[in-house]
Amino acid sequence: MSKLCPILTIGPTVPSFYLDKGVPNDKDNDLSLFQLDSSAINWLKSKPAGSVTYVSFGSMVCFSMEQMKEIALGLLGSGSNFLWVIPNMENKNIPKELVEEISSSGKGLVVNWIQQLEVLSNKAIGCFFTHCGWNSTLEALCLGVPMVAIPQWTDQPLNAKFVEDVWKVGIRVMVNENGIVTREEIESCIRKVLENDVGSEMRINAKKWRELAIEAISHGGTSDNNINEFINKL
Repeated sequence: MSKLCPILTIGPTVPSFYLDKGVPNDKDNDLSLFQLDSSAINWLKSKPAGSVTYVSFGSMVCFSMEQMKEIALGLLGSGSNFLWVIPNMENKNIPKELVEEISSSGKGLVVNWIQQLEVLSNKAIGCFFTHCGWNSTLEALCLGVPMVAIPQWTDQPLNAKFVEDVWKVGIRVMVNENGIVTREEIESCIRKVLENDVGSEMRINAKKWRELAIEAISHGGTSDNNINEFINKL
């Protein structure tokens, strides 16, 4: 194949700080769509290892009010701690009383925007509830975090398929006859990832994929070798 199509693959393109640490100052992408909320990291420090579900659906996904309500109640019903990123909250379909209920529950924290890699690398994170955009999927895979997938469009359903059936590092939620993911389904999926034997297998697989990512970009890895080969041919 390389003779017909001389392409050299590199990656994963996640900052080195979170993988091989070969470039210690390579810690983020210097890009933030919204103002960062620094309260999340301090909140995570108070939580046990692997106990927090990190919830983020990117900057573009906008669920109906009914779906946002089901997500909120599913998170509360799961019994796990959760960190939920809702950018531009005033423009999202989430009832104010639900945000207040989350805040008063002692289990959840809702923030506007965070540095995702910093959160995913935190030891408190045990599960990532994600829309399966490629950046989010790749970052979770590289940092060894199991996922609950709720894909919406474009590449997301395919990414979710790989998460569940190929890499075996997560589970995809099922929609009901009205196209809604119910609170019971969300609660069940989070519990599977965090609590039972299925989740244990996902964590083992997630750790394996993280190790492969580190190996690829480390000195002598496939990505490192391909970059050197490309440079030598210039």
